[in-house]
Amino acid sequence: MPEQEHFNKKLLVEGNEDKHVILALRERENIPKNFEIIDCKGIERLFRDIPRRIEESDIEVVGVIIDADDNLTGRWQRISQILLRAGFNVPENIPETGLLLTHHDTGIKVGIWIMPDNNINGMLEDFMRFLIPAGDDLLPIANDTLSEIERQNFNRYSLVHKSKALIHTWLAWQEEAGKPLGQSITMRYLNTDNETCARLLAWIRTTFQSE
Repeated sequence: MPEQEHFNKKLLVEGNEDKHVILALRERENIPKNFEIIDCKGIERLFRDIPRRIEESDIEVVGVIIDADDNLTGRWQRISQILLRAGFNVPENIPETGLLLTHHDTGIKVGIWIMPDNNINGMLEDFMRFLIPAGDDLLPIANDTLSEIERQNFNRYSLVHKSKALIHTWLAWQEEAGKPLGQSITMRYLNTDNETCARLLAWIRTTFQSE
């Protein structure tokens, strides 16, 4: 189903890489293509876009995937305030399985997932780390390599972005080196059968299921 078609179910993501990861997961796991994935080109624009999407005349579902970064609590509070102003009853904390709410007046559904797992600080790349096959031989070498770089103060990445350096280092050592995150799922360098990924896939299916 072409992305340019009009959908009354929308999934808002922070950036292009997030979009391609969800596209790859949707394709690999045969999730119905009944929702549009929108690259909001940044977290602040995404926050501004949520109420606008909720107010669209024919909208049925608005899903949101954002990174916790180094402040899960702050990100959740920001989302909560937006949803409260829109008239949703919001729990104190986001469930580990992701949030799914239905507006008591309009019936609009809103789903929220905070990367990597609704429970810890981190980002998309931390989620991708969960998809590296268990017992992989290269992962500890990649970890040790980055630790040695950091010990000698040679790292040019900030420590908060170490997960980005780790997953891309690991991908650089695969048969077809350096594939983007979405393609690494499609090419099956990464597994989708771990618990965290299963929870995300279940959240996507539940949020966008056809009535």
